Amino acid sequence: MSPPPLQGIKVLDLSRVLAGPWCAQTLADLGADVWKVEEPKRGDDTRGWMPPEIDGESTYYMSANRSKRSIAIDLKHPDGQRIVREMAAKADVLVENYKKGTLERFGLGYEDLALLNGGLIYCSISGYGRTGPRAAEPGYDFAIQAESGLMSITGEPEGLPMKHGMAITDLVTGMNAAQAVLAAILARTRTGKGQFIDMALLDCGIALLANMASGHIVTGDEPPRLGNAHPSLAPYQLFETSDGDFVLAVGNDGQFRALCEKVIDRPDLAADPRFATSRDRVLNRDALIPELIEVFRKRPTAEWITALQRENVPCGQVRKLREVFSSPEVAARGLVAEVPDARHGTLRLMRSPLALRGTPPREPSAPPRLAEHTDIILREVLGLDAVAIKALRACGAVA
Repeated sequence: MSPPPLQGIKVLDLSRVLAGPWCAQTLADLGADVWKVEEPKRGDDTRGWMPPEIDGESTYYMSANRSKRSIAIDLKHPDGQRIVREMAAKADVLVENYKKGTLERFGLGYEDLALLNGGLIYCSISGYGRTGPRAAEPGYDFAIQAESGLMSITGEPEGLPMKHGMAITDLVTGMNAAQAVLAAILARTRTGKGQFIDMALLDCGIALLANMASGHIVTGDEPPRLGNAHPSLAPYQLFETSDGDFVLAVGNDGQFRALCEKVIDRPDLAADPRFATSRDRVLNRDALIPELIEVFRKRPTAEWITALQRENVPCGQVRKLREVFSSPEVAARGLVAEVPDARHGTLRLMRSPLALRGTPPREPSAPPRLAEHTDIILREVLGLDAVAIKALRACGAVA
């Protein structure tokens, strides 16, 4: 089997919490050697984010830091700053999400490090970008979900705006940052030069609006909250059954006819000119949806799912995580790995979903304990001996 695609790429990960670590974890999945730099006393903030936990260790931290190596360095210490500069000189990629100006004060900004390593790809992640009137403000996912407009379109029509169940702008920014890094690595093969990448949670949250953004900037219309319904398709929402609920996602006119004629035995709805096309159904959803609500309440979820699948009408059960991870399709895709771990014996971790057949991602390894690889990295990357490492530890530069 071929090695993973980023084997040999070295990543200096100065980021904490989620967006930056998610980017660096993606690079680690693809084979990069990721050196996770952490504050010596408490490490990444998410090490303390519990519950849930396993024997006092945060599963939140585990979710974003598999397959990395941890080194604890005090960035406020001059020797700590020197170590990071020396590591940056040997790295291909640096990922950071400090407040504006913090790393520059330590001599670790892009302009400083580019003088040492012209091929360095420096990915800077922040709430509002490194330029603009709010560049100095910290960025938090919940606030960005509100300010990007995502919450304005999420929730029930008569209810309050709602955030996504996950830290969606952090995660999407991490994904976009990984794409940008990969593009910069490709560009470097042509130019020989690294570059600065300016990733903003706000930018990525607004870009995530997709068709909602397009509709607004073209028409000026303000999209309403629709709960589980869709602004451009109908029926496309959650429906209650006699014993639960399910999702129906009719995407075209043929599927609607199959639904009416072969699943719910209501050919009159398919023949009704008010519901003839997707646009008609959206404009007349107030007449259509009550008819369907009445029908779907008469039979249990399993019967509707079976009938809809038989006619190739898109649908889905609303599953809890226990049902998701015990399903045969998830097992078949191998999304969960059981990996060796020094403290727990084994750990169950997510695998990367990037299913490259020719150069697959690496098998995950357990997220590192704080400072677990400090000595190893100092020896391997900087060539320091035991005496030099002991001196750095004694002065508090590393832990």
